[in-house]
Amino acid sequence: PAGLLRPWDPPGKKTGVRCHVLLQGIFPTQGENPGLLHCRQILYRLSHQGSTLSVSSFSLPPQLPPHLHLAFKISWRAEEILYRLDVDWPKYSEYFTGATFCVAVDSLNGLVYVAQRGDNIPKVLVFTEDGYFLRSWNYTVDTPHGIFAASTPQEKSVWITDVGSGFYGHTIKKYNSFGDLVQVLGTPGKKGTGLNPLQFDNPAELHVDDTGDIYIVDGDGGLNNRLIKLSQDFMILWLRGENGTGPAKFNIPHSVTVDSTGRVWVADRGNKRLQVFDKDTGDWLGEWKNCFSEEGPSAVRFTPDGKYVVVAQLNLSRLLILVAPPVGNIGDCSVVSTIQLADQVSPHLLDVSRETGAVYVAEIGAKQVQKYIPVNSEVLERWDLD
Repeated sequence: PAGLLRPWDPPGKKTGVRCHVLLQGIFPTQGENPGLLHCRQILYRLSHQGSTLSVSSFSLPPQLPPHLHLAFKISWRAEEILYRLDVDWPKYSEYFTGATFCVAVDSLNGLVYVAQRGDNIPKVLVFTEDGYFLRSWNYTVDTPHGIFAASTPQEKSVWITDVGSGFYGHTIKKYNSFGDLVQVLGTPGKKGTGLNPLQFDNPAELHVDDTGDIYIVDGDGGLNNRLIKLSQDFMILWLRGENGTGPAKFNIPHSVTVDSTGRVWVADRGNKRLQVFDKDTGDWLGEWKNCFSEEGPSAVRFTPDGKYVVVAQLNLSRLLILVAPPVGNIGDCSVVSTIQLADQVSPHLLDVSRETGAVYVAEIGAKQVQKYIPVNSEVLERWDLD
């Protein structure tokens, strides 16, 4: 393909592509040659660090067949590496039979819930954090968009936002871990803007705090562009938002989370920004825009230590790791690391384990969920591959 390096290209030519594409161009599958497998593994690791490659030398040793040896050097800008792909999760990927829209982690019980779309397939899959499939369920799930696992010693529940047009569409539903329907918020099968009774139109995602309070972003391209806080008995505590570009206005509020300092973060996807609110009063605290000039965020989560913000960008097929702000003024966002996925993987929503810090990414393009494991901070400056 255009842009890939060829043996006759001059040293130092920029590929303009990520190294997972470079790998496909240089190392097509050729049996089980151990040398090629070794090179694939090295470049595969590099392809998930978000670094653009250039080749400083490229040669084919004349004494050996081309399929046995390739000698070259690769250099790229240094970047902090915070995560690596867990290639063993899940143990068996054939359980993904539809478009995987969302994922939620029950860290207390070591469970991972995946919701997928499609006809005549199980809509919710349950795995262990080690990657073993446990069960699936489908009852009353129409078209899932977002999912959240609320887990405390007193209660374990799974919440799903449903954007379908059927009888259970335009609702937010609470289930137990085996798929039994416990609670329905909204007016089933009827979209709207009303507050009494409460109505949704394409509710995108929710966050349930340890206190039982619920934060909802409504909606994903529908009538509503708002952030709603409900009490644990489902009374409206405050509401912010309408369609617009100013403070506390939204254009497709797509994801929501709450940090350890009491701030609510909303991925305002259409406006290419993260907006921040006080969780008690709903007051607007600021926004982050400077990291999202190319595309807005589709998902937002914090690492369990509170040091980083993990953001997905759907069309760029990219994850950004941002430095979390201290208490007080949120300032500007700063990217510390990126994970560049293959084209059209399309990371839609994600979740982070409170126990392990692992990041689970629901990819609607690739129709799978992938797991990224935190690694010790390290900076790579150069690899020499002989």
